[in-house]
Amino acid sequence: MASTQNTVATTSEVMESALIRAPLSHVWHFIKLPDFDKFWTSIQKAEKVGGVSSETEVAKWTFKDGNVFEVKQDEYSNLDHFITFSVINAEPKLTYSSVVSTIRCWPVTSGEFEGSTFVRWTSKFSSDADIGVIEDAKYKRRDVLKDLAAAASKMAAGQ
Repeated sequence: MASTQNTVATTSEVMESALIRAPLSHVWHFIKLPDFDKFWTSIQKAEKVGGVSSETEVAKWTFKDGNVFEVKQDEYSNLDHFITFSVINAEPKLTYSSVVSTIRCWPVTSGEFEGSTFVRWTSKFSSDADIGVIEDAKYKRRDVLKDLAAAASKMAAGQ
């Protein structure tokens, strides 16, 4: 017998991307967990709070709305220009079990946008994240990429 309850099927992954009109070096400069407050306007303060090894660091992001995330760097590559990180603690507690994000940057080497940077932010949520979480993440990622573009462009202009 079919259920009468209406449910909405969702994906547990969000992927947003942007073309930033600034060189890769200016964009990649900002992509360090303790430096996210240098471009993400919603973060009041980002700071390194520790690490489990010399390659892995933990940062604390205090948002202007009062939320606090501790994020752990899972992978970082200066050669391939990507960072992968996960939320390991949040106040208030998250409504889902986990999220792992990867930000990756590529230089645009030819064509109309030569000298620009293509940036992709992918977040994979645990299966208990509902449609509200996924939609909120989508729009927040878009806002963050706009913030990153503004900061990198300002740096490229020498301001």
